[in-house]
Amino acid sequence: MTDSFHPPKRVLMGPGPSDVDPRVLEAMARPTIGHLDPLFVTMMDELKGMLQYAFRTRNALTLPVSAPGSAGMETAFVNLVEPGDTVIVCQNGVFGGRMKENVERCGATPVMVEDEWGRPVDPQKLEDALKAHPEARTVAFVQAETSTGAESDTRTLVEIAHRHDCLAIVDTVTALGGTPVETDAWGIDAVYSGSQKCLSCTPGLSPVSFSEAAVARIRNRKHKVQSWFLDLNLVMGYWGEGAKRAYHHTAPINALYGLHEALVLLQAEGIENAWARHRRNHEALRAGLEAMGLSFVVAPEHRLPQLNAVRVPEGVDEAAVRGALLDDYGIEIGAGLGPLAGRIWRIGLMGYASNPRNVYLLLGALEAILAAQGHAPARGAATDAARAAYSAASDQIKAAAYA
Repeated sequence: MTDSFHPPKRVLMGPGPSDVDPRVLEAMARPTIGHLDPLFVTMMDELKGMLQYAFRTRNALTLPVSAPGSAGMETAFVNLVEPGDTVIVCQNGVFGGRMKENVERCGATPVMVEDEWGRPVDPQKLEDALKAHPEARTVAFVQAETSTGAESDTRTLVEIAHRHDCLAIVDTVTALGGTPVETDAWGIDAVYSGSQKCLSCTPGLSPVSFSEAAVARIRNRKHKVQSWFLDLNLVMGYWGEGAKRAYHHTAPINALYGLHEALVLLQAEGIENAWARHRRNHEALRAGLEAMGLSFVVAPEHRLPQLNAVRVPEGVDEAAVRGALLDDYGIEIGAGLGPLAGRIWRIGLMGYASNPRNVYLLLGALEAILAAQGHAPARGAATDAARAAYSAASDQIKAAAYA
């Protein structure tokens, strides 16, 4: 007979999933009720309102897709892209490539705007592509590229798209909750994310939000949406307004309890405070890593606070370092992808995992492991540098309070 599965306790500091807040895990263990139960419908409405808070939007069509972030991506594309369309896809990492795949599977033509991995999307390249393809109806790009830790200028890219009469699809899977996402202020038409990163929830849900212009396109399509499950014309009947809901699918009830609790926690902290916390912990981690002689792939002005792409020093076995972190310290970090495979580590400070304890834990462990491989940083220098960064941040907060 097979025994129950009991996973070990890990510290999740990779590109996702991130550590889950204990309150979220507790919420998911609550009694299951029906997905059309009036009390569950009330919770759905609360959840939608809190997602609007997280996305900084008043969009009525804001909901969690009952599947991971990849399904949120597909929801945006299959609903807004029709056969024969031209879509400008900006790629500066792995996930821009996945956007291209979605465009092709919708029967549309992708026009690629490519930038070096580790750099943000170049607005001028997008402008040039749109001038060369006036038939384009949609622009798609990743705000926070998980494969590199680079952040693109979403406001500017959306403005360019709108100037050329295109809707903008934006991937915020790694961004939401960790760095500003201003859906309404920036005019984003379709935005999707994931529950397992800066929202501190478990994997399996994908928050999405669509503007009025996007909803109008969905309702006026010439072709049926190719996915029945992700067809928002149908899903709207279940995630709409009021007590009466049309059955569409059996929602992942307990997972939605968890997302509800995660968003309660985000509201309690305040989203601006969450952004500041991620930035503060990033600066301490950065200081510690640089004190060990390590460097970053992304320039400081384009660097995500919640996802750090760190170069592997010459002569260091990057896989062995990750293995030692996991086996000896219970810490998970990520490897590089694509052209960065074997060349970088991806260190996440997302959601509940973004805290000083994890920063100090990782720096101490990494310092010891690197020393064992012959890369000999000064003992204690990393944690001292992180401590100084936290002290400086605390002084700035106090100064601002008294200003």
